[in-house]
Amino acid sequence: MRRRLCHLGRELWSAKYIYVFLLPGLIYYGIFRYGPMYGLLMAFQDYNARFGVMGSPWVGLKHFQRMFITPNSISALVNTFVISFSRLLIEFPAPILLALLLNEMRGRRMKRIYQTLFTFPHFLSWVIVSSILKTMLGNNGVVNALIAFFGGERVNFLATPSLFRGILYTTSIWKEAGWSAILYIAAIAGVYPEYYEAAIVDGASRLQRIWHVTLPGIRPTIAVLFILSVGNVMNGGFDQIFNMRNGAVGRVADILDTYVYDITFKATPNYSFSTAVGMFKSVVNLAMLLGANGVVKRLSGEGLLQ
Repeated sequence: MRRRLCHLGRELWSAKYIYVFLLPGLIYYGIFRYGPMYGLLMAFQDYNARFGVMGSPWVGLKHFQRMFITPNSISALVNTFVISFSRLLIEFPAPILLALLLNEMRGRRMKRIYQTLFTFPHFLSWVIVSSILKTMLGNNGVVNALIAFFGGERVNFLATPSLFRGILYTTSIWKEAGWSAILYIAAIAGVYPEYYEAAIVDGASRLQRIWHVTLPGIRPTIAVLFILSVGNVMNGGFDQIFNMRNGAVGRVADILDTYVYDITFKATPNYSFSTAVGMFKSVVNLAMLLGANGVVKRLSGEGLLQ
């Protein structure tokens, strides 16, 4: 045992500069990431700021049970799952398709122009995007003005529950697909050109080269990003929904994050319940990430965690 400790000490000393380099990051995570986890105790208490964490009464799983009893909380939970999984099905493939299309463009100059155009919306905040949408899709907006001009009936798109989620997915793709496609474009650039040359010699068409060369070449990148997306499934997109929602679409738009915001800032704050919701989301996200990693690794051999 003593010999092992001495050997470990020598190894640590030989790499001392590396550990010194890592030290600021470890301190940061220790103070700002792991330190605040002490506050998770509030999820099991009726927290009172006057008594603090250690002085507040313990109530067990009371706040976790509330999530599955309160009608508004159940509705928010269902909306979170529906919106998040719909995003996976609809939004996740969009940057892959965009990257493939950009990669197949012949002109390098035009490719850069289009990539810039598709990437630019990422740098707009959802406050700006939602304002643009309200100007365009509102009852007196540009789109309705055109509909009325051609004799149609005005539609308040952002206040129609059946249309709201479709607008969520469409605007999210418009805003983020170009930025996310950068990773796939970088992965495509790493595919050996010899593979394409061999496919051309074998008489493969452009679609066949995409299917049999490009997609297998970027499969590890797709696998890792898919696992990370599944591990983020309980975050339904607070910024976007918060700025775009209104009272008319609340039943299809409110997710757990907006529900917690409402009960925290529009009513008497309940810090214990808010903490319980956050902890529940984190546990579900972790379980989904581990599950997705296991499934993807079994199916494709690629995984985020070994």
